[in-house]
Amino acid sequence: MSSKKPTVYDVAKEAGVSIASVSRSLRTPESVRPATRKLINRAIDRLGYVPSGSAQSLAARRTGVIGLFMSNLDELDDLQDFTLSSVDDARVEIDPAHHADSHRNDSLYYDQVLRGCELETWRRGLSLMVNLGLDRNEKGLTQLAGEMVGKVDGLIVMARSVPDSTLEFLRRRVPVVMVADAPSDNEAGYDLVRVSNRKGMRKLVQHLVDTHHVDDFAYIAGPDDSPDNHKRYVGFCEGLRSRNINPETVPIYRAGFSFAVAHTITQDMVARHKIPRVMVCANDQMALGVCKALTDGGIRIPQDVIVTGFDGISESETNTPRITTVSQPMRNLGRAAVSTMVQRLENPDAEPYAIELPVTLLLRESSEGELTKEQESTSD
Repeated sequence: MSSKKPTVYDVAKEAGVSIASVSRSLRTPESVRPATRKLINRAIDRLGYVPSGSAQSLAARRTGVIGLFMSNLDELDDLQDFTLSSVDDARVEIDPAHHADSHRNDSLYYDQVLRGCELETWRRGLSLMVNLGLDRNEKGLTQLAGEMVGKVDGLIVMARSVPDSTLEFLRRRVPVVMVADAPSDNEAGYDLVRVSNRKGMRKLVQHLVDTHHVDDFAYIAGPDDSPDNHKRYVGFCEGLRSRNINPETVPIYRAGFSFAVAHTITQDMVARHKIPRVMVCANDQMALGVCKALTDGGIRIPQDVIVTGFDGISESETNTPRITTVSQPMRNLGRAAVSTMVQRLENPDAEPYAIELPVTLLLRESSEGELTKEQESTSD
């Protein structure tokens, strides 16, 4: 039996309520619903929790720090031993062009959201604590996130690859704002900041069918457990159905938001001469991998195959050809997440916030071919 004294976090977990509810019940019981207060009191009795002066003032005490938790597991794939040494030298090496495994998967997306969080916390006089969550084990991931709980006022979670169990663990202990769509139809009532994934993908598909008169599609999907990936696929199917194309006839290739996996999948298509007219990718990194494999295989873009992405990362614009993409306001996602967290801290009893930011379909050469200056200056 552990001799560790129970904490207010333990009470919140035992009662199945938020820390803010426990704190209010201790400070101002009349402000808490009787049923909730009863749950909290029972938890206090079961655990033998003795409120301290610091616990009673928990809601009023602020660290001025917002946490940002990003589960970026792919960084472990290329992690090598590092030896600290000092060498005064300059070397020359041949740099092989664009190795597929050298591309970062989600780092460009994460970088922009992180920058938005930094800007907004600075603007509000707050500090930002960042944890990359480099752990493949779900238990380890939960432990890493839990280590931030006592050090921050609230936690912003990049939910692309954080398990539901970790999110639930955090929600019981600290206010949580999710950047991305919620799992399980948001039954847990998370605060959300997201983009119009479904509508953006639907508009892209409708444009391709209406403008280019295509019906031979393949879909390059992200991780099955990604809420954003799910919404994008829903929008993809809606776009097809709205143009009388059956989504069940369209092959799906799961590439996990990875440049390297999408590259390998496309290489196999080229080798088997089984290439669709349009390859719609659930993010830009996969679209970059597709483009490289097609180009290396002598397949012309967009004359032979149209390729599209989603996100609007900078590499999609510097690629040749530039990639048609659904651009999301990544930096504003970060700013909106911080703003939403501030609202939650100021209004702990408010209904769950769901902030949706619009996306923009950027038509570029990977679908449109050579663009005139007039075309570049107009939007679809």
